[in-house]
Amino acid sequence: MLGSYWCRWIIAAAVATVGVSSVAEAQTLAQIKQRGTLNCGVDTGAPGFAVKDDKGKWVGLDVDFCRAIAVAVLGDAEKVNYVPLTAKVRFTSLQNGEIDVLIRDSTLTFTRGTQLKLNLAGVNFYAGQGFMVKKSLNAKGVKDLNGATICTITGATLELNIADYNRANSVNIGTLLFEKLDEATVALESGRCDGYTDDTGSLAGARSTMKKPDDWMVLAEVISKEPLGILTRQGDEQWSNVAKWILGAVITAEEVGITQANAEQLAKTSENPEIRRILGIEGDFGKMLGLDNDWALKALKTSGNYGEMYERHFGSKALQLPRGVNNLWSKGGLMYSYPFR
Repeated sequence: MLGSYWCRWIIAAAVATVGVSSVAEAQTLAQIKQRGTLNCGVDTGAPGFAVKDDKGKWVGLDVDFCRAIAVAVLGDAEKVNYVPLTAKVRFTSLQNGEIDVLIRDSTLTFTRGTQLKLNLAGVNFYAGQGFMVKKSLNAKGVKDLNGATICTITGATLELNIADYNRANSVNIGTLLFEKLDEATVALESGRCDGYTDDTGSLAGARSTMKKPDDWMVLAEVISKEPLGILTRQGDEQWSNVAKWILGAVITAEEVGITQANAEQLAKTSENPEIRRILGIEGDFGKMLGLDNDWALKALKTSGNYGEMYERHFGSKALQLPRGVNNLWSKGGLMYSYPFR
């Protein structure tokens, strides 16, 4: 009898645990739908990633992802509450529920995925830590900055990377810390720093904001890997999967030729099995995520595929930053999604 009792108790406890887990996993998506707005954490102002244009509208690669998620979940890309966050407070804001998702040119690292208990949903921009310096320094590489003072952002991986570089190369590159890019650029313009360090995407944006961009150059050398991406809270796999697969959809869409302009037509005419699965014609992939089956179609009609997003904010008519490693894997880059099958 005792053995039978404990078996029943263990089974009941397991069922209860599964029930609690299921509720927790569905929590964020349900809250967003009930609220009717996506709270999306973005940069306070980083050209290319997230910045307000001259009309006060948020634009950038990260903003495009916020819009894609909002339209996939809520059916309206405008239902986004953009929460501008400094590097120092961004992870706390995600942990305490102030935001639903963090898409803020943030490096995906071991400690952020373990100690901070964040879910690394995927990389939306591959970068490395580089340096923008005055041309008058005549620096050819990072070691030439020995004795220089470099402006950077506090609360990021940047300062630690410089400390590691100093130690490994027996040089002394000093840092001056700021919470926001615009504060750092003021210090640069006033001569308080000899240069600025950030991920290579942000450096292209920073150079564009200088009063005399031609006086500054970005060194070819990088000192780290900075895979920037999308973060959610651990313990909510359903919501993390939504973020992960929207990223996957825009990458795969570029591979198979789905664009912002032709997505709706392909949904009606394509016989390509992968295109049909992405656009919701077959497979019930949306239902597996807790969304409508046309979730990716809505996202692609709103923001386009990854290549279109990159060109819009970093390409030839924007910051003129070559795609390089951000190209598709089939074109020599690192952009690659899990298969839609």
